[in-house]
Amino acid sequence: MQTLSRVLVAVVAILSTGAVSTPAHAIANGEGVPDGTYEFAVKLIDIGIPTADGGKRNSSCSGGLISPHWVLTAGHCFKDENDRRVSRTVADKTIATVGRADLKGKAGVSVNVVEVRQHGTADVALARLDKAVTGVTPLRLNRKKPADGQRLRLVGFGLTRGTAKRTADRLQTGQFEVTSVSKSELGIEGVAPRKTTSACPHDSGGPYFTGGNPPVVVAVVSRGPTCPHSGADTSTRVDAVAPWILSVVGADLKATAKPKPAKTRPAAQPQAASAPRPADDEPVSPLLWVAAIPLVLLVGALLVWAAKPRRGSHRRR
Repeated sequence: MQTLSRVLVAVVAILSTGAVSTPAHAIANGEGVPDGTYEFAVKLIDIGIPTADGGKRNSSCSGGLISPHWVLTAGHCFKDENDRRVSRTVADKTIATVGRADLKGKAGVSVNVVEVRQHGTADVALARLDKAVTGVTPLRLNRKKPADGQRLRLVGFGLTRGTAKRTADRLQTGQFEVTSVSKSELGIEGVAPRKTTSACPHDSGGPYFTGGNPPVVVAVVSRGPTCPHSGADTSTRVDAVAPWILSVVGADLKATAKPKPAKTRPAAQPQAASAPRPADDEPVSPLLWVAAIPLVLLVGALLVWAAKPRRGSHRRR
């Protein structure tokens, strides 16, 4: 009986701590992202969006950091009270949280969005931050046409499912596959953890990306059926709008690029002092020749005098 009591107590303790509970999923039927992973993921929180009846509402989107000051997201994340996409912030305050997988934690940073640029035709927008985000490696832009069957990963801060009342507190992820390619959009459907893994509301603007260092963003969430669902969602191709994106963020990327180390030339070897030219290489002044004539005559006279025989100067043998 004592053994059975101990087992019952242990079971109650486990249940009370939630150790066997099933975690909630977002990116419907996705999985939670560990802290410190996919730090380029961004949650955009809009506080005080005007409505057509003169009221205010709050909302949120997902996005990806592509340079220290710019976030790539969906164009429809910035609509005015008349449901029109606009190139400006529409809420009283828009906050970008970057590098924080657990929104209840303290990792990463939260900064304000102060400017918005809309592409115009594609469902893509760029949000400028009032402060540079450092310590997080931005996503690279895909420049190649995606192919059918290409595997991608998505991260987002959306709902757990279409009927959920609130978005997930932890960044969610899932694996997807490209099923169709059009001029500016992709059809993308879930493959893992389930076939019904799919983007949900507030995942809008979330990046679909491939691995790498840094990862490459291939598309952003645009629209799709109620989640969870099997079959494809529609996303916007990044390669199709990359020239426009670079026209906006290019200066920011250049300003933060690591300078290339300067090429160093080998140290110059000290040159030996030039030896003086031999005397016979130097031109002789004519005055020296004139001054030398008496000396030559004197030397010649002495030689003649020394060569004359003198008395008693030689011994007989």
